Amino acid sequence: MKEYTPSIEIPPSFLQLYVVPGRSKPSAPLSQVLSEYELCEDMAQMLAPTAADMQFKLGVTEHDVIERCYLGLRTEPCVLNAAQSAWVVQRMAEILSWPWQNLENVVKA
Repeated sequence: MKEYTPSIEIPPSFLQLYVVPGRSKPSAPLSQVLSEYELCEDMAQMLAPTAADMQFKLGVTEHDVIERCYLGLRTEPCVLNAAQSAWVVQRMAEILSWPWQNLENVVKA
């Protein structure tokens, strides 16, 4: 039987959410990782225009918007876990070409 290969390429940054320290393979089945990746990518794409609008209307910094979006994703009931929420806001920042490299104090995965 031929092994399933998804047509969607999952970025290494997302795959790392499922790799236990000391291991090299994801701890979850590929179908689950793919499904959760699609959800997280969709969330990031959906949040990007809202975040840009928020920055413009409120006159706040990109950092403030990223923090607010992260906190919103962590509000109960949470659909995403903390690591996925951090990935979503990082991806959202990438989409908007905002700096995201130093977000340790904003997002605690």
